Amino acid sequence: MQPQTAALRNSSTVTEFVLVGFEQSSPSTRALLFTLFLALYSLAMAMNGLIIFITWTDPRLNSPMYFFLGHLSFLDICFITTTIPQMLIHLVTKNHTVSFVSCMTQMYLVFLVGVAECILLAFMAYDRYVAICHPLNYAQIVSRQMCVRLVLTSWIFGMVNGIFLEYISFRNPFCKGNHIENFFCEAPIVISLSCGDPQFSMKLIFIDAFVVLFSPMVLIVTSYARILASILSRASSSGRGKTFSTCASHLTVVIFLYTSAMFSYMNPRSTHGPDKDKPFSLLYTIIIPMCNPIIYSFRNKEMKGAMGRALGRGNLV
Repeated sequence: MQPQTAALRNSSTVTEFVLVGFEQSSPSTRALLFTLFLALYSLAMAMNGLIIFITWTDPRLNSPMYFFLGHLSFLDICFITTTIPQMLIHLVTKNHTVSFVSCMTQMYLVFLVGVAECILLAFMAYDRYVAICHPLNYAQIVSRQMCVRLVLTSWIFGMVNGIFLEYISFRNPFCKGNHIENFFCEAPIVISLSCGDPQFSMKLIFIDAFVVLFSPMVLIVTSYARILASILSRASSSGRGKTFSTCASHLTVVIFLYTSAMFSYMNPRSTHGPDKDKPFSLLYTIIIPMCNPIIYSFRNKEMKGAMGRALGRGNLV
């Protein structure tokens, strides 16, 4: 107890962090990465922005599914904007430091948007369940007011959960350096730099991630189990194919997001390292937000048609 107290007392106050990220890469590699990530970021912003525009303005997409999809794209834009612009700046500058407050703010926004997206994906699964299994009562069950409430619930849950996770991550002073082996302030890495007992904080993060990920997963699995039972009971093979196609897009997004989140926040810290963390961080901070609109648009004829009308090129077939 006394050594721990002495360590806390002797720890210097950290006022900034250094995001190591791709600092050790060669100038040519950083230039290549800057070009690649700028292109991916621009593509993600453009495609998600287009989905927001068409789902909120095209009267043919005036349904709960596209209402949720528009908000999913908005969350994706928020998510990539909290991390990627800063990474792009650090790829072309020598100063990779961020202030203590900036690090806290970035981490909070990542938690808020990430948790809200997990909850929203569960509500989207419930929407598909009602649409497929209770089509006659769909308009009454999933009304416009209900859609707004569900979206607000996902945001509120993300805000409250973000406050809790922020407190867990920054509750101890820092005495193990200020170099973060990633391109943004990721909670497990920040916690590993703190004094006291980082393992206790990591256990709380693990428990929180378990609740945040598996609670929505229960709703998703239950919804799709009932959808599958409904599909298999149908005689029409064409109806089955159309339903499977509609659900496949959502399931693909769920698998990508949940898998990367589980690896980042539910794996023992001893199995992590910069070479393993950065690829998964890139996956859920830029690759998934870029792929979401592609997955939904290419597998949905209504989205293709709406995009074609928005771009002034007629229907895409």
